[in-house]
Amino acid sequence: MTNWKADLDALVEATTALTKSVRVEPPMPRTIVEPNRMPPVNLNTSERDEIRQRVANLRAWMRSARPMLRSRDG
Repeated sequence: MTNWKADLDALVEATTALTKSVRVEPPMPRTIVEPNRMPPVNLNTSERDEIRQRVANLRAWMRSARPMLRSRDG
């Protein structure tokens, strides 16, 4: 056992110096992001009106997509 106390003391000193040299920075504050809100639901419309609106939207989409679909088929 060759001078283990001196080695231990040197290790303790090196460890102490290392811990004193380390600087702890505070973490970056987190930003709060608002979640996307759902659009308000209109409860006054009947199911029939909702179906009519969906059918109208589908027909409008089909009219706009018809040229694209035809060019793909031929």
